[in-house]
Amino acid sequence: MVTLQYSGMNIRTMAGTSSKKSLAGHLAAGGAYAIFGLNIVFCKDIASSEVISPIALFTWRAVGGAILFWAISLFLPKEKVCGRDLLKIAAAAFIGLFVPQLTFLAACTMTTAIDISILGTLSPIFTMFIAALVLKEPITFKKAGGVAISFAGILFLIFNSAVRHNGVQNSSTWGIIMMLLNSFSFAAYLGIFRPLISKYSVVTFMKWMFLAALLISFPFSARDLFSTDYAAIPVNVLWEIGFLIFFAPFVAYFLIPIGQKNIRPTLVSMYSYLQPIIAVAIAVATGMDRLSWQKILATVLVVGGVLIVNRSRAKAQN
Repeated sequence: MVTLQYSGMNIRTMAGTSSKKSLAGHLAAGGAYAIFGLNIVFCKDIASSEVISPIALFTWRAVGGAILFWAISLFLPKEKVCGRDLLKIAAAAFIGLFVPQLTFLAACTMTTAIDISILGTLSPIFTMFIAALVLKEPITFKKAGGVAISFAGILFLIFNSAVRHNGVQNSSTWGIIMMLLNSFSFAAYLGIFRPLISKYSVVTFMKWMFLAALLISFPFSARDLFSTDYAAIPVNVLWEIGFLIFFAPFVAYFLIPIGQKNIRPTLVSMYSYLQPIIAVAIAVATGMDRLSWQKILATVLVVGGVLIVNRSRAKAQN
C-alpha cells in the first residue's frame, strides 16, 4: 500500500515537473519571437536611415551578445567545452547566427516590414524538410498540400511585390529570397543542433556562439565598422541600434535554447507567428507600411499552409 502511494506521488511529481518545463519552454519561445517581432520594425527603420551597413550592424550585435554572455558566465560555475564541440558550435554560429541575421538585415534594405513578417513564418515548413532529411520523418500528402499552399502564397507575394502599387515600389525579389534563406538557415539551426544545445547550459553555449559569430563576421565588416560616421546617427536610431545590440541578441538568444530544451523544435518554430502579428501592428500603426488586400491574401496562404503542415506533424507525433 505504501509503495503504491509513493509511486503515485512520484508519478504526480514527475508530471508536475514535466508540466513546469513545458510551460517554461512555451514562455521562452513566445518571449523570444516577440522580441524578433520588434526586431523587424527596428531593423527596417535603421535600414531606411542608411546610417550603418547590415554587416557592420550584425558585428555590433555579435559584440553585444558576446560581452553580455561572457560577463554572466564569470558569475556561474565553469563548464568545459571539448574541442570537437567548439567546432560544432562554430558551425551552429554560422548557420544559426551569421547567415539568418545577415540575410535578415540585408532583406530589411529591400523588403517591406509586412513582407518580412509574412516570410518569417515559413520556418516550420523548412523544419519539416530538415526533419525528413535528418530524422527520416515521412512527408505525407497533407504536408505536401500545406507546402504547396504556402508556396503559392510566396509566389503571389513575389509577383505583387515586384510591381508598383500607386507608384510605390514594395519589395524586391532579392529581398524576398534573402528572407527565404533566413528562414531556412534558422530552421536548420533548430533541427540540426538540438543535441548540442541540450548538452551545455544556455550561457555556456551562447557565449561561444556569439564569440564564433564575431570572429566569422569581423573580416567582412572591419571596413564598414571603422568608416561609419557614428556621430551623425540620429538619437532615435541610436536607441534602436542599442536595443538590437544589447537587449535583442542577449534576451532572445538566451530564451531560444530554453525553449529548445523543453519543447519540440516544431513547437518552438510555431511561435514565429508572433512575429507578423507584432510587426504588422507596429508597422501599420506608425505608418511604416500599409496593409493591402494582396498582402492579406499572401499571409492567409503562407500561414494557412504552415498550419496544415504543423497539424499533420502534431498528429504524427501523438
